[in-house]
Amino acid sequence: MTVESTAARKTTRRSSGTKRTTSASTSTTKKATAATASEPELVQLLTPEGERVQHPDYDIDLSAEELRGLYRDMVLTRRFDAEATALQRQGELGLWASLLGQEAAQIGSGRALRDDDYVFPTYREHGVAWCRGVDPTNLLGMFRGVNNGGWDPNSNNFHLYTIVLGSQTLHATGYAMGIAKDGADSAVLAYFGDGASSQGDVNESFVFSAVYNAPVVFFCQNNQWAISEPIEKQTRVPLYQRAAGFGFPGVRVDGNDVLACLAVTRSALERARRGEGPTLIEAFTYRMAAHTTSDDPTRYRRDAEREEWEAKDPIQRLKTYMENEGHADAAFFEELETESEALGKHVREVVRAMPVPEHMAMFDNVYADGHALVDEERAQFAAYQASFEGGEAE
Repeated sequence: MTVESTAARKTTRRSSGTKRTTSASTSTTKKATAATASEPELVQLLTPEGERVQHPDYDIDLSAEELRGLYRDMVLTRRFDAEATALQRQGELGLWASLLGQEAAQIGSGRALRDDDYVFPTYREHGVAWCRGVDPTNLLGMFRGVNNGGWDPNSNNFHLYTIVLGSQTLHATGYAMGIAKDGADSAVLAYFGDGASSQGDVNESFVFSAVYNAPVVFFCQNNQWAISEPIEKQTRVPLYQRAAGFGFPGVRVDGNDVLACLAVTRSALERARRGEGPTLIEAFTYRMAAHTTSDDPTRYRRDAEREEWEAKDPIQRLKTYMENEGHADAAFFEELETESEALGKHVREVVRAMPVPEHMAMFDNVYADGHALVDEERAQFAAYQASFEGGEAE
């Protein structure tokens, strides 16, 4: 049941005549038709069948080596993600947020960045972290509960993961405003999901970035489900169209097409660097796995839906294209499989060897100069630990 149909029924109940009811229904139909007509096709350069197509506004010409590099990025990112999921199931991680199915959106956008650009991720941008040179095992410390992040954001211009929905878009906007004031020509890329698009923080960041012409690109990975809420419960119009209301352009790209994601993001970042302000990119993709490992997607979505999106797999479509065009041979795929196995083994070994932090370490560095309340809590926790036989609890 749509919002429009509900409004139409209320109009009918208020009306005492048929004419007004018909008018309301006609108005509703026109609105629905207008919304449908205003929704353009995806920006797509590689079809699900692996066929290369052209686009009048976005196109790129990549070498065979560059294509193999994008494919390698996606394969190794997926392998790392699979290992992390397995480690959580084995009790080695407390939680994990899988990116399965979203590799093209992340690798394509991540490879569009320059070294001096800055990234503000959510908690699922494992592929972007890979592109920024962050050691994959550093992503796992927080999910294992042994550190508060695991890497220095300024070393790779890749901010720490943000758990609070949407807040990183405000951080990104403020950072971008600072870049503009400094006179630098770098840009900022902020990631968020379709669910976070309903958060006030995201809308506030749109306002500030537009008014101050901030060099920031908002990259929304619309994976169709905000935990158990479908996108239809989030918006009445395609997400990218919201940008127009704030005064900057929006574009929807095939989020399972790594070439299109690269081309569109590169164009938006270049626009930001030229001082032309923000852009909203909606990467239309699908979350193949659960929202996190604490979620059970079988309770709210159909298997047929996932099967439909499996046919659009981002890795398979690029592989098909490379094979058909002779850009990769059997030896390349065999070597990559060996590298993938080595990465999986490395991840398992590093995670299981991570040191367990001291119990009292959680109270360190909360405030630069200490705090009375933290001191009180530290003392209470120390007394609690001492209450166990042998001192600290095992």
